[in-house]
Amino acid sequence: MTEPNEGMQAPVVTLDGPAGSGKSTTAKEVARRLGFRHLDSGGLYRALTLALLEAGTPRDEWASLTEEGMRALPVRVSRDGTEFSIEVGGRPVQAELRTPEVTAHVAFLASLPASRACLLRLQRTAGEQGRLVADGRDMGSVVFPDADVKVYLVADLSERARRRLVEGGVSEPSEDDVARESGVIAERDRHDSERELSPLRKPADAHLLDTTRLDFEEQVATIVSLVEALGAG
Repeated sequence: MTEPNEGMQAPVVTLDGPAGSGKSTTAKEVARRLGFRHLDSGGLYRALTLALLEAGTPRDEWASLTEEGMRALPVRVSRDGTEFSIEVGGRPVQAELRTPEVTAHVAFLASLPASRACLLRLQRTAGEQGRLVADGRDMGSVVFPDADVKVYLVADLSERARRRLVEGGVSEPSEDDVARESGVIAERDRHDSERELSPLRKPADAHLLDTTRLDFEEQVATIVSLVEALGAG
């Protein structure tokens, strides 16, 4: 476990990157090894999406919701050790956030100004005490622009597609499977990069980490070493 220099605020670490680059799993393990808390920003957007779907709110009405309307949804976050537990409707949710229905709607939800404003305050509050590893698509560029360590993860499109399929339960994806999933991810990349609000981009001061040929241990160790270097200065 690393400790910040005396007088230095406890670090905030951000991991950003496109879909399938390994952000969430890597961030969670980095946080565990450092004894930091882990904030999965994508999970928060998925929770808002799930809440809207469970409320039966038609998608064509989502864009008319205000920031206050988003905050009124039954989505809560509480600290649970080194994790933030996400609740929807008073119950903890994990697997429900990754259903095909939520996945099909979350990108649209995340493009809405009200949803981003709603979650921006919550995310920044989570980072006030430092000792945080946050992953997403705009953590280092918008949410925590002054983060102590910023990492931008990338990987080849086909590799990201393969990872997504494996995560979804396809143990040995075929070439056709990978090709189809690559198309889906490429469209998500285009949407995230071209959206007007908080587009996906590499912060100028972020460390670029290509995970295409790195195993999980190498990814985690590289980022942990960046954080540990803060205490060596």
